[in-house]
Amino acid sequence: MEDKGIKHLGVILDGNRRFATKKMKETWKGHESGAETLENFFDWIKEFNIKETTFYAFSTENFNRSKIEKENLFRLFKIKFQETINNPKIYENKVRINFCGRLEMFDKELQSLMKELMEKTKKHNKFIVNFAMAYGGRQEIVDAVKKVVDSKEKINEENITKNLFIKEEPELIIRTGGSIRTSNFLPWQSVYSEWIFLDKLWPEFTRKDLVYCIDEFKKRKRNFGK
Repeated sequence: MEDKGIKHLGVILDGNRRFATKKMKETWKGHESGAETLENFFDWIKEFNIKETTFYAFSTENFNRSKIEKENLFRLFKIKFQETINNPKIYENKVRINFCGRLEMFDKELQSLMKELMEKTKKHNKFIVNFAMAYGGRQEIVDAVKKVVDSKEKINEENITKNLFIKEEPELIIRTGGSIRTSNFLPWQSVYSEWIFLDKLWPEFTRKDLVYCIDEFKKRKRNFGK
């Protein structure tokens, strides 16, 4: 019998800026609202026993945004990462936090916070939360192939996979915000993932929406190319 459980969930967090515009607020207020939804999502991961979740939080292309938006967003990252370091739920629930991408593109303070959070949770094994930061799927594959070449191993799927930032394939990927595209998110890992695209903006996403996505996933027949 086919296992309909979700062991690895991918989420593209789209719509924070449009949410701010909709509410006639500054852009950074939309990112703050999105961060609140993300905090709620941690509780839902535990409730539905989703072992691993990967959030597309900041792409390499996002560095092209305006200076003021990036400054406000990076400030928010620093506040939230520091709060997470001090959050007892992370330790009580054995949540491992990973940051995946070209992290050297961020400033030293933000890099330090990410490294500290990964170090303090690296032995946790009940839940895994990956933040794709300064991430691009094509770049991830290029970097993985370079590692295989440098190691003088054979270039094949197995060796490329083991050198990726994220190795487990998501059964389901959810994208909020109304766009129907994958935007360079986990192209290697998502070859057989189910996708659900929602019109709701990320700050509007609720537990009910997650339940809908899980139920929709369970209805689908996954053939894996057969």
